[in-house]
Parts: sequence; C-alpha cells; structure tokens
Amino acid sequence: MEAYCVKCKEKREIASPRAEFNAVGAPVTRGICPVCGTQLYRMGKTPEHEHLPAPEKRERPADKLISSAHSKKQSRSRKDNGRDERSGKLVIVESPAKARTVGRFLGKGYTVKASVGHIRDLLRSELSVDVKNNFQPKYRVPNEKRAVVKELKELVKRAEEIYLATDPDREGEAIAWHLLEAAEIPEDISRRVVFHEITQPAIEEAFSHPRKINMNLVNAQQGRRILDRLVGYNLSPLLWEKVRSRLSAGRVQSVALRLIVEREREIAAFVPVEYWTIAAELKPQGGKQTYVAKLVKVNEQEPQLPDQTTVQGLLEDMEPAQYQIVRIKRGERRRKPAAPFITSTLQQEASRKLGYTARRTMMIAQQLYEGLDVGEGGSTGLITYMRTDSTNVSELAQREAREYILNTYGKDYLPEMPPQYKTRAVGAQEAHEAIRPTSVLRLPEKVKPYLSPEQYKLYMLIWQRFIASQMEAAVMDTVTVDVEGRGKLNLFLLRASGSTLKFPGFLAIYEESRDEDQKSEEEDNVRIPPGLEEGQPQELQRLLPEQHFTQPPPRYSEATLVQTLEEYGIGRPSTYAPILSTIVERGYVVRENKKLIPTETGLLVNDLLVQHFPDIVDVGFTAKMENDLDQVASGNREWVDVIRSFYDNFEPTVKKAQELMPVTKTVEKVGRACPQCGHDLIIRWGRYGKFISCSNFPECRYTEPWLEKIGVSCPECGGDLIERKTRKGRVFYGCSNYPTCQFTTWKRPVSTPCPNCGGLLVIANKRELQCVKCEESFLQEQIGETSPESA
Repeated sequence: MEAYCVKCKEKREIASPRAEFNAVGAPVTRGICPVCGTQLYRMGKTPEHEHLPAPEKRERPADKLISSAHSKKQSRSRKDNGRDERSGKLVIVESPAKARTVGRFLGKGYTVKASVGHIRDLLRSELSVDVKNNFQPKYRVPNEKRAVVKELKELVKRAEEIYLATDPDREGEAIAWHLLEAAEIPEDISRRVVFHEITQPAIEEAFSHPRKINMNLVNAQQGRRILDRLVGYNLSPLLWEKVRSRLSAGRVQSVALRLIVEREREIAAFVPVEYWTIAAELKPQGGKQTYVAKLVKVNEQEPQLPDQTTVQGLLEDMEPAQYQIVRIKRGERRRKPAAPFITSTLQQEASRKLGYTARRTMMIAQQLYEGLDVGEGGSTGLITYMRTDSTNVSELAQREAREYILNTYGKDYLPEMPPQYKTRAVGAQEAHEAIRPTSVLRLPEKVKPYLSPEQYKLYMLIWQRFIASQMEAAVMDTVTVDVEGRGKLNLFLLRASGSTLKFPGFLAIYEESRDEDQKSEEEDNVRIPPGLEEGQPQELQRLLPEQHFTQPPPRYSEATLVQTLEEYGIGRPSTYAPILSTIVERGYVVRENKKLIPTETGLLVNDLLVQHFPDIVDVGFTAKMENDLDQVASGNREWVDVIRSFYDNFEPTVKKAQELMPVTKTVEKVGRACPQCGHDLIIRWGRYGKFISCSNFPECRYTEPWLEKIGVSCPECGGDLIERKTRKGRVFYGCSNYPTCQFTTWKRPVSTPCPNCGGLLVIANKRELQCVKCEESFLQEQIGETSPESA
C-alpha cells in the first residue's frame, strides 16, 4: 500500500503498516516512509481491518454543518445547471490534425481534443528513475503541456464517457495511460479505442468495441523508455567528461553507429583481388544475329582466371576451336510481387526511389494518416497507420483491391486467391495492418490537386505497392543455350541465358527498386536469336576477355541500414527514423551521396564504447533486449525483472569505465592567432557542428564559422573552395571569399584541371567528369580522379 510522503513529495510504499480506526471511526493505515522515516497515513479499508473491532462511527458537529452546507450547495448547483450528472462524450487523440479528422466522423455529442503528443515524461534534468525502488519512473507534466492538462481536466469533470483514441501501438497505449493518470480520468468512465485507419467505418467499428488499457503494452513501452534512460544518462555524461560535450550514447543508436563504423573499416582494409572473365560473341551458322555467351567451364571444371597470362593461354586455344550448341533449355519463371509496405520497407523504398530520409518519409506519412482535405467535405485519412511491422491486410481492403484490379486490368491479372504475406521482421509486434491506402478508389491522380508534391509522391508509392501486392505474378519465358567449344587442348562450355516478359502481371503497375550495389536482372539477360537448334554449329565472331577486381562491401545507405537493423531485430518501427537522425545530428556520421560515412568523432566514440561497454553495442545483446520487451508486451515477463537483469551487470561496468576510460580530449589548433586578443584559435563543437573559437574563452568570445576546404581553388578568384550546406542540409560548394566572390556549384569539384581548356572539372556521375567552362566530359579513369562514392 502506498501513501504520499510530504517530505519526499511523492508516493511511497508504507513501511511497518498498522491498521486502525481514526477518531470518527473511519478505517486508516499508519506507517513510516521507507526512505526518510516520515509518518505516512492512508485512509481506506484493508483486509487487516476485518480482524479489528470496528468502533461506532460518529459524526462531529462541525462535520454535520459542513455536510449540510455541502448538500445544499450541491442541490443548488444541480438546480442551476439543470442536470444531476455528467453528460457528453470526450475523445482524446494525439494531434490537432487527427482531432479534426476524427471529430468530423463522430459528429455531434462528441468533443475531440488533442494532447499534442506525450502528456507526461521523465524529467530531463535528472535520471528520473528510482534505481533502489524497483526502477520506479518519476514522471512529470512538462511546462509546455500544463495548459493542455488543465483544459483536459476540466473537460473530464463534465464528461459522461472518455475515449482514449491514441495511436494503435505501444507508444499510443502508453500515452493513453499517461492521460488517464495526468488528467485524473476515472477508470469506470474511461474507454480505450484503437483504429488503424482514420475512416468512417474504422472509427465506427473501434467505438463499438472499446476496451480497457492494455497494461502489458504500457509496461513494454515503460521498460524501453527506462532502459534507454539508464543507458543514455549514464553513458552520455561519461563521454562529455572523457571526450567532449554534446555527445550522446544510446542503447540502439550506438549499435547502429557500430555497424557503420565496422563497415567503413572493412572497406578501408579491403584488398582488391584481380580476376578475369571470358565471353564469346557467336553467330549461328547461316544466321545474321549474334549473341554473347560466357565461359562457365573448362574441361568440366569451373575456370580459374586469376591473371592475364592464364587468360591468354585459353584465348589461344579458344580462337581456332569448333563451336556447336549442345543443349537448349526453355522454361518459365514466375516473379511474385513484393508484400505491401511496413515501416522499414517504406523507408527503404522512399529512400531509393524518392531520395527521402527516413525522418522525412515518416513526417509525410503521418500527414497522410492523420487526414487531409481531398475534396470530400473535410479531412480524410489517406493511408493506414504508418508504424507497423505487419504485412496483414484486412479482407475488406483486399476485396476492394481485387474489384479494382478486375475492372481495370482484367481477370488475368487477378490471382485466384488473395495473396498472403509472411511478416519478415524479427519479433513483429501487435496485430497491425500493413501500410496501404484507406481506399483503393482514392486514385493518386484524383487526389493530386489537394496534395503537396512530396505528399503525392509518397501516396502514389504506397498506392502502387499495395495494388501490385494483390496482383498476379509476372511470367517470364526463359531460355538457356549451352555451347561447346572443342579446342586442341581444352573442352570449353559457354552459356547464354535470356528471358522475355510473357505476362506482365504486377509489373504493369509497379516494380520494386534495388540498391545501387545490387546487380539487376537485365545485366545477365542476353537477347537470344530465334531459330537456334541443338547440334547447330556456331561461328566465333570475337572473344571478349575482361579484367575485374573484387569490390569492397558498399557503405550503408539509410535504406540498407534500416534493413539490417530490421533483420537483426534491433529497434522497432517507431525508432528507425529517430536513430538515423540522432547519429547524424551528433556528428557521428555524415551523409554523402546517400551513403553514411563515420566521422573521426564517430570512430572515437564507437571504439571507446566497444572497449568499455561491449554488451551495449553488441548486436545479439541488443536484439535479445528487444525480445525481452516483446515478452513484456505479451504478458510473459515483468518489466522490472527485465531491467534488473540488465542493470545488475550494467552498473558495475559504468563504474569500471569511469576509472579506466582514458581522457581523449584534444585541443585542435587552427594555426592562427585570435584577431581580438592574440591567443590561439581552436576548433570547438556546438549545437550545429564545428566552429572556430578563441582558446581564451570565456574572457574572449571571438568565433568564426568552420570552413570545410576540399583542396580545390576557386576558378574565378583563386580562393579556397569549401563545402557548404543549404538550410535543408543539401551539400553544395562555394568560394571561401563569399560574398566578394559568389562562385557556387552543386557538383563536387576535383583538383585536376580540364585537359581541354584548363577549366574546373566537377564530378558529373560515377564515371564521368565535366568541365564547368567548356562543358566537355571525360572518363574519370582518363583524368586519374575517382568520385568519393566509388573510393
């Protein structure tokens, strides 16, 4: 049993409780605060009171007067108000946009208000977790939310029923619980409603089946929040002390950073290995069209072609060899559509196709989910909930999609049975739906006039992916031709494979994109001439030897990092975007050409964490923690037990690191004196990254911006070209003498001058350089420059 301690100013478990009755015969429990020893007092009957003789309950004269006055006041109040009890229904959601959309569908009799996100949170100024008292969190209403809470409390007092309609995930469940506590909502009149799309049918269905708050989901969210606070508030100050200020570490962000750092070191340590391939351009005897076949076997063994000498020996034997077709294999290949989007795949595809960051994708998706006016008489939710790891689709949505496919494309494009997709995400939580349009009939072109360009592009992507996922597979006709070459010394087997689209199926509307480093199917697809027959002689037109070098693993992009985190079971749909934003904002990682590259600070912080906190940045350990939280959500574990098992090992590790972690604070001098006081100028880090400051701070407050030189001179004034960023973070290159010199370019310049006119060369694409003066293009290999992304 808990009671409020006036000294501690919070509720405490009563120590040494004793049941008794007070002067007027009411049951009470007295005891002491286990922390400070203050007397605690709690009214109310407990099982211990049943064994005590109850005194006759007396009412003091003063109580009678108060009771009588209160009774008269209540009577007058009821008479004045014309009612005897609460009336009306209050609905609380998170955002004003969602409130407008939900309010439109509910109509009269409902008051819909927004909490504007979380209504309570842990204190920012302290740990706010009572480690000694079962990790009890210390929540408070932030100053900026007090007016909201005050308004909600007043509305709660008058409402007959209160519906908590926050988002349908653990975060939303926790917000609902915090609302219950902070706004003092009586449990007997509170209802929890959940809907995965903001449409009339979904809202009517949700409000006809309300439930109580699921404390298992709340505790899973609480457990995650407290774990993250314990890690962040212990490791971040350690990094401030040992490295520099404004750094942070986190349970999931540090694992993501480690993946990026380790990939960068793989690339740095990679040693290219030479290898060769041999292909032959062949023409059927009597035919006109040629085709290319690759050497796949020499004397029935896979060819080993490590160098030009080996290749040359084979070429000399292949040149006079006799070639004929020994086998033609024709077949059919079916290519199934991709599943409808979940959070991670939406972020990946939006990154590849639209160039959106994960954060931008989620921001736009939130707008589409909460509702926009698309000419239907008010706000309408356009997509289902965008934080999900489930590929489930409702039967109603499938029926609507199937009807649209049948009417638009015909029965050949409609599978006999609706496709079912297996969720790939490790430990997918809750029975959510995939991300899909709320109505297939709300065609992208129909709503385009009402959407911003970025909203339209993302809606189009979601709509096309969902329709494609419900369509028939594409069918390819395949043919493989094996050609045997008999030389004087060796027997060669060459192979050509080709495919043609027989039936487009889902490809009629959508095709999933690939990462730049993934090989496309078209690269190996050979156009096979018609009329080939087994036993038919083939004429060798030319041999095509080609030198290659093995390539290092590619750097992570946002898309591939999200995919990797999902595959390992690290993080959850709601955390991918914040993780990526954090590691960039902290200066641990920079984005270049969509690739994530660790900075010196990122490398240093990662190495310290790997050395002193190996568990925290271990992929397997972090994935296990996610699984433990899933167990809490399903009711199979207590959140306190999960945190205790973690903290018992974590606490001594922190103390040990405090002693052993070296101080790596280094003062990086610029090499110039301060123009105001003569002290050395040094590099410091601030909220927006690097800047130059006087070492005599705070006595001298001279500062200047940090200019990232790229080692190239300005073609107009000879000054240094530096890397700059627009307000939206887009990189461009300009002269350090701005505004005197206003030369700028979006494309990265290189130091080698144009061989044609001596002008400035910039990187046009992965293979070419272009002169900004004469606009002539050159291959990078010819100039001896390589682009940063291929380096």
